[in-house]
Amino acid sequence: MPRRHELTDQHWNAIKDLLPGKEGDPGVTAKDNRLFVNAIFFVAKTGIPWRDLPERFGHWHRVFQRYNRWCKKGVFTRIFDVLRDPDLELLMLDSTVIRAHQHSAGQKHSTPEQEQLGRSRGGVSTKIHVAVDGLGKPTKIFLSPGQDHDVTKAPELIRDSQADKVIADKAYDSDALIAQIETQGATPVIPPRENRTEPRNYDHEDYKKRNVVERFINVLKQCRRVATRYEKTARNFLGFVLFASTLVGLN
Repeated sequence: MPRRHELTDQHWNAIKDLLPGKEGDPGVTAKDNRLFVNAIFFVAKTGIPWRDLPERFGHWHRVFQRYNRWCKKGVFTRIFDVLRDPDLELLMLDSTVIRAHQHSAGQKHSTPEQEQLGRSRGGVSTKIHVAVDGLGKPTKIFLSPGQDHDVTKAPELIRDSQADKVIADKAYDSDALIAQIETQGATPVIPPRENRTEPRNYDHEDYKKRNVVERFINVLKQCRRVATRYEKTARNFLGFVLFASTLVGLN
């Protein structure tokens, strides 16, 4: 029985063969991969500073440096990409603004734009753009500065999608996006904005299914390290977002 805020056997068995340092990989074979991933999960779920990591996980700085290396190598992106198995009927889009803690500022040799930090109504923030399938499993995730409009990442979220229908709220009502959806052979289920001179029709019953993506975001933000951004680099913040999203997708 795993401790609170540690991986279940189901989660571990799903990701263990995708991690660096396993037997047969070049270099040193890691003996503590599960302990290390449990440390990441503990930090992600509780939101504690790295310095407050319980001693059972090892020295906090070594754990952080290893996490940083994995983010640089794109380990969490690779795991996310390998394990996603989208249902092809529905694709739902949404975004959420994440307030940036003061500790996330001040990354050397980079600009706020490079680190996906911007100013929105709540202050300095980052926006998470997500696409999920009809089962609530994430298919794509991107970051942007907090003030960016929802529709800015939508073309990337739906690119190469084979879904039959794309569902999103009226923030995604864009002629260019509607045309892209239809070009890809899908039906847009997006209510028209109030300022449209010629309102479009959309399926009201299908639109009710959009709560699936909202529920995914709510579960994702149960990880406090996702609900508030503490990481100075977009790369490391995205690592937590992808890690948490992978676990949600495995449930």
